[in-house]
Amino acid sequence: MFTLSPPRPSAVTPADSPPGAAMGSRKSGFYRHDLDGLRGLAIALVAVFHVWFGRVSGGVDVFLVLSGFFFGGSLLRTALDPDSSLSPWPEIRRLVRRLLPALVVVLAAGAVLTVLIQPQTRWETFADQSLASLAYYQNWELSATASNYLRAGEAVSPLQHIWSMSVQGQFYISFLILIFAFAYLLRRPLGRRLRPTFVALLAALTIASLSFATVLHVQDQTAAYYNSFARAWELLLGVLVGAAVPYIRWPMWLRTVAATVGLAAIVSCGALIDGVREFPGPWALVPVGATVLMILAAANRQSRPSTSDRLPLPNRLLSAAPLMTLGAMAYSLYLWHWPLLIFWLAYTDGSRAGLVDGAVILAISGVLAYLTMRFVEEPLRFRRGGAAQVTPQPTIPWRTRLRRPTIALGTTVGLLGVALTATSFTWREHVTVQRSHGKELVMLSSTGYPGARALTENARVPKLPMRPTVLEAKNDLPESTNDGCISDFDNVGVINCTYGDLSATRTIALAGGSHAEHWITALDALAKMHHFKIVTYLKMGCPLTTEQEPLVMGDNRPYPNCHEWNERVMAKLISDRPSFVFTTSTRPWNIKPGDVMPATYIGIWQTLSDNNIPILAMRDTPWLVRDGEPFFPTDCLAKGGDAESCGIKRSEVLSDRNQTLDFLAQFPQMRILDLSDAVCRPDVCRAVEGNVLIYHDSHHISATYMRTLIPELGRQLGAATRWW
Repeated sequence: MFTLSPPRPSAVTPADSPPGAAMGSRKSGFYRHDLDGLRGLAIALVAVFHVWFGRVSGGVDVFLVLSGFFFGGSLLRTALDPDSSLSPWPEIRRLVRRLLPALVVVLAAGAVLTVLIQPQTRWETFADQSLASLAYYQNWELSATASNYLRAGEAVSPLQHIWSMSVQGQFYISFLILIFAFAYLLRRPLGRRLRPTFVALLAALTIASLSFATVLHVQDQTAAYYNSFARAWELLLGVLVGAAVPYIRWPMWLRTVAATVGLAAIVSCGALIDGVREFPGPWALVPVGATVLMILAAANRQSRPSTSDRLPLPNRLLSAAPLMTLGAMAYSLYLWHWPLLIFWLAYTDGSRAGLVDGAVILAISGVLAYLTMRFVEEPLRFRRGGAAQVTPQPTIPWRTRLRRPTIALGTTVGLLGVALTATSFTWREHVTVQRSHGKELVMLSSTGYPGARALTENARVPKLPMRPTVLEAKNDLPESTNDGCISDFDNVGVINCTYGDLSATRTIALAGGSHAEHWITALDALAKMHHFKIVTYLKMGCPLTTEQEPLVMGDNRPYPNCHEWNERVMAKLISDRPSFVFTTSTRPWNIKPGDVMPATYIGIWQTLSDNNIPILAMRDTPWLVRDGEPFFPTDCLAKGGDAESCGIKRSEVLSDRNQTLDFLAQFPQMRILDLSDAVCRPDVCRAVEGNVLIYHDSHHISATYMRTLIPELGRQLGAATRWW
C-alpha cells in the first residue's frame, strides 16, 4: 500500500510562508512528518494483522484517505490555479516513476518464487494477476474471481493485496482527467468560483460513492470490497480534507482530544471490526474518520506549526524517527510482506504463520522494502534538478551520486516489466494450447480409462497417463456451464435448457446448484439412450432450500439472491410438472467430518410431494477439505503427489450412513441415488481412479470422470424411475 506524498522541502522554513498554506506543500515550507509516521503505523498494522491474525486492520483505509489528501490536495492547489499549466503529463510522469518501478521488481520476484514454489496449476493465475497488477485492474480481476463459483476456494493469491493499489491508480488517473477537464472548460467562465464549484462537485461525488458503497455492501459485500467507486469516497474525503485544512481554526486542547480519539480508533480498529466483512460499508467510517481527525488535529490557521512542539501529543508521537522511516518504506513494505507470507505458507502447507516464522517474514520484508526504497524507488524519483529537489544542495548527496546509474536502472526496470508481461502472455498461451487437447477427452478409450468402473466393476486399469491432465482439468466442465445454462450469483432468473431426447415426453428437471449440474454429463447420455429429456433449473452455489438467509458454501457469504431464486424456481417447477426432479439431498458438515441432510431441504421435498412430483434425491459428492480450507487434488498432483496422497479419508467427507434414508417413510415418492462407492473406496477418496482425474477443482466432478459414471448412474436411475 502507498500514499503519494508531496516532495520534501528545504529544511529551512521560508519567512514569508503564508499562514494558510496547505500542509506539506513546497510553498508552505511545512512538511507533515506526523503523517509520515501515520503511514508507518498503518503499514505496521497492515503487516502484523496479515501475518499473525489473518484480519484486516483498517490500515488500507488510512492509506486511501492519505492518498486523496496528498495527491488530490496538491492538484487542487495547482490545476485550479489561474496561472497554472493545464497539462497533466508532469503528474502522470511522476505517478509512473513513483509507482511502477517497485511494483515491477516485486512482481518479477513473485514470478520467480511462483515457479520455484507453486505448482504449475497456479502459474496461470499468477500470470493473469501480474498483468492485472501492471495494468492496475487487479481489483476487478479479484472481483471476477470471487463471483466465479468455479474458482471459489482457490488458494489465496500472492498478489491479492495489489487490489488497493489498483483502486488508487484508477482514482489518480480519473481525478487527473476530471480536474484538468474541469479547469480547461470552466476556468474562464467561473473565474474565482472555479475552486469552490469543483469542491462542491467532489462533495457530491463523495456522498454518491458512500451511498453506493452502503447499498452494494448489503447486496454483495465481496463486490463492494473491490469496487473502485465503492472505495472512491475514502479517497475523495481525503481530497476534501486537503481543501479544508487552510481554513481550520480550533484550540490546542480540542485538537489534542481529536488526535487522541483518532489514534486510538486506528490502533484498535483491526481488533474490534471485521473489516473483511464490514468494509467499505458504514463501518469503514471508523478508520477513515480517525484519519481525518489525525490530519485536522495538526491543522490550525492561527498557529503555523512548523515545529513538532506545536503539534498535539499524538501527532508528535507519530513524528518519531522510527515511524517516519517506516512511513517512507510503506509502499515497498506493503508490496513485499504479503507475497512473502503467501509463498511461505504455500511452501510449508500451512494456513497461518507462527510467532517465529511470522517475525522472520516481517524482518525479511523490512529489509527488502528498505533496499527497494533505497536503490529502486528513490533514485528514480529524486533526480538532480527534478521536481523533488527544492533548493540546490551545497554538497553532492547520495541521490546525485546515483545520477549516472539512474538511466541504467530505469532501463533495467523497464526491460524487466516487458519480460514479465511477455512471460505472462506466453504462459497463458501455453496453457490454452494444452487445454485445446481436452477435446480428446470425450473420445478416451473405456478400456484404457475405465474411471469409475475400476471401483464398480473391478475393471482392469492399464498403466497410462492420467487424463484430464492437471492443466486440462480446469476446463473439463459440464456442457451446461459452457452453454450458459446456470444462473450466476447475481442472476435470480430461472434459466431453462433442454438436453437428452428433445422430442421425448418424459422429463427430468435437473434443479439446484452446481453439484446438481455436474450430473448433466451422465444424465444427457442416459436421456439420449432411454428417450427422455433433461430440463435445467440451476443456479451457482444455490441448492433447493427453504433457508431464509442462505450463505455461499465455502466462505459463508450472505447469499440473498439464492432465496429469491428458490422462490421463483419452485413456482416454475410446480407449473412445469416434470416427471421427476433430480436434486442433491445432502451437504458437507461445516462443523465436523462427514455429510448431513440439511433440515432446510425438507420443506422443498414437502412442496414437491404435495404437488405429486416425485424426487430423485442424489447424495452429494464429497467436498475435499483439509485444515478447514478447500483442497485441490490438481495442485497436489502437480507438486508430485499421487492418487492416494492427493486424496482424503472417506470418513472425513462422508458419514457412515446417508441420512436421506431416514426420510423415505415421510416422502414415499422420493427415490434415493447414491454413487459414493463409485467415487470413493471404503477407506479413502482418491484423486484418481481408473486413470481418470475425479475432480476438476476441490468439489466438482470432472466431466471426463462423470462419463465413466454413466453405467452405475444408469443402473440406479433405471431402478428408481422404472423407465428401463
